[in-house]
Amino acid sequence: MKVLVPVKRVVDYNVKVKAKSDETGVDLANAKMSLNPFCEIAIEEAVRLKEAGKAEEVIAVSVGTSASQEQLRTSLALGADRAILVETEIEVEPLGVAKILKEVVNKENPDLIILGKQAIDDDSNQTGQMLASLLGIAQGTFASEVNISEGSVEVTREIDGGLQTVKLNLPAIVTTDLRLNEPRYASLPNIMKAKKKPLETITTDDLGVDASPRLTTVKVANPPEREAGVKVESVDELVDKLKNEAKVIS
Repeated sequence: MKVLVPVKRVVDYNVKVKAKSDETGVDLANAKMSLNPFCEIAIEEAVRLKEAGKAEEVIAVSVGTSASQEQLRTSLALGADRAILVETEIEVEPLGVAKILKEVVNKENPDLIILGKQAIDDDSNQTGQMLASLLGIAQGTFASEVNISEGSVEVTREIDGGLQTVKLNLPAIVTTDLRLNEPRYASLPNIMKAKKKPLETITTDDLGVDASPRLTTVKVANPPEREAGVKVESVDELVDKLKNEAKVIS
């Protein structure tokens, strides 16, 4: 079984992002970039399937600038066998990514596609669902458990009411939730080995995909600074401030 894992380069989750001074976007100058945490979970799950003898090959794929090679090498160090970078200089939206991944899937013919449920930069939570629709295959989103059997995959999903288990015929798409697994750290020997693993670079033109953005960002601004709180001496004083200053009660 072949497993395809799309991954994304994002600002590290420890970094406090700020808007550019002209409010045209997020200031990424000198910001630490990392592999999206949900994508790490997806890579980990694919590698565990390989270690369990249920998968033969794990392929990491990313859409972005040449800088995304760093995150693909991280994926290779975590256990992926090879990587594909679809290089583009434009900021690709979820639908564009899904269209690109569709062509990669048609080229690679994987049995299972595992994605992070969302990226921590835009929190769109759309790509997996859009890709499933474009390919016309089954999907199991927000997975907290994945079990492979002959020709199918059983996915336990995190839903508002608790847990739901669905059985999907392969090929299928799974998007990962936080509770699916705990990703491993890449060891130094594996980081060195990753440098020798194959990383193929192609372009959107090679795939014949127009991934031009359909949305225009009007403005990106920092949230307003919160004012310092005050201590009150009594319930009456609290009620007075809520009524006359905050005006949240009448």
